[in-house]
Amino acid sequence: MITKHITEVSTKFNPFKKPAKTCRVFLAYLPANARQNMKIDTKVLPRDSQENSELRLKFKDGKEMQLDTEKLSIRDVEEEVDRHSRVLSRQAELSAN
Repeated sequence: MITKHITEVSTKFNPFKKPAKTCRVFLAYLPANARQNMKIDTKVLPRDSQENSELRLKFKDGKEMQLDTEKLSIRDVEEEVDRHSRVLSRQAELSAN
């Protein structure tokens, strides 16, 4: 997963529910030095909470992405993030020339 263009990650999940797996795995995929390069905000909900899991991302170009982790798998989330990150990488390459 391409994470160098992400500036902010915000998650909210109940770790005792199955749909929270997407948020947990996404956080595990972040590199070890991620806290130096991006703002990470994690809210762990209590066991009896009925709120849905949520994953919000901000990119360097200002685009905000809110992903519904109740319906998306980690592969779907990774695909969405990589799609936008590749566009930003391509723009950076073109502007460098």
